[in-house]
This record gives sequence, C-alpha cells and structure tokens, in this order.
Amino acid sequence: MNPFILVTIKLLIGFFAMVIIINISGKGNLAPSSASDQIVNYVLGGIIGGVIYNDSIKIPNFIAILCIWCFLVLALKWVKKHNVRAKQLIDGKALTIINDGKIVIENCKKAGLSAHDVAFKLRTNGIYSSKTVKRAVVEQNGQLIIIQSDEEDPKFPVITDGQVQHDILKVIGKDEKWLLDELKKQNVEKYSEVFLGEYVDHALILNTYE
Repeated sequence: MNPFILVTIKLLIGFFAMVIIINISGKGNLAPSSASDQIVNYVLGGIIGGVIYNDSIKIPNFIAILCIWCFLVLALKWVKKHNVRAKQLIDGKALTIINDGKIVIENCKKAGLSAHDVAFKLRTNGIYSSKTVKRAVVEQNGQLIIIQSDEEDPKFPVITDGQVQHDILKVIGKDEKWLLDELKKQNVEKYSEVFLGEYVDHALILNTYE
C-alpha cells in the first residue's frame, strides 16, 4: 500500500477514535478537570501520533490498541464514579490551604505549594494578604477557589453521583452525622438516591435521581 494512503487511513481512524472515545467517556475530556482526564487525552494523542508514521504497526493492530485504550478509559471512569476513595487516589482531593486568614501549612505541602506559590496565586487574584481570606481551597485540577471575609461561601458539592465527598465536608466544617440528619429532613434515606447535593448559603440542596 502507498505510504501516503496508509498514513491517511491511520489518521482518519485516529480522528474517529478520538471522537468516539470523547463521546463515550464524556464531554469533560474536552476541558479536563483532573489529572486523569488530561492523561487520557495525552496518551490517546501519543498513541495516534506514534502509530501514524510507524509503518511496522498495521491497521488491525492500530484498531486493537485503540479498542484496548477505550476499554481502559471506560473502566477508569466507572471506578471513579462508583468509588470516592479510588477517585481521590487517582485525581487527588480538594485541600483547604487558608482557613479564617491562617495558612494551613500541612495542606500546602500536600498540594505541592511553596510559600511563594501561595503568595503568587493570591496576588493573581488581587489579594495581597492571607488575613483577608476566609477560605482558600485548591481543587483537584489545581485551581484555587478563594472566599474573602466579606463574601458568601460558594456552592460546595458534598454528594456527587450518590457518593459522599468527605474532603468537602471537612472544608465546610461539617460531618457525616450532620449530612445524614439533613437527608432525613428532606425525606431522603440513602446517599445513592442523590445525584448532586450542594451546600449553599448554609443549607443543603439535593438533586435526586427521581
């Protein structure tokens, strides 16, 4: 087969494979919100880019590799959705680095942030003293959420896909007993009944599957 035609066929297969994997795994991969989402995109691009110009890898082998990668992506997505601990292990978890104007040094170290990094992130948000910050949280994707003393708390997802986000409970200063009591008040018996539970303005707002 003509090398140019072979490269063209592989490129088309790679293009359709990317479209299929993105649609199957979810649109979130178009704007990665976690380390694993970015890795999925990097590896897929690497597979396609590495195979296109490698004449020793035939089209059936290329398709088989893409199918295996698609299976792994779906397996990873399923594990992350149904196991909070696995998701936190893979993607990390939100960490409070400033609480009531005091820097939480231990969490800064866990997030890999030096004092210079913290000061720089605050300055880029127009904040020049940690004392004016009520709470600063580093999300799983590295984004810094800052709440100043005169601001209301943003929405915090305490339940997602029927799973309790224990790290978020710590961030808002609540425990699981409080969460269970709030669920009972709204006639919800189990976490699995909740698609999304948000803590907004000191109240729990539940979006159930039914």
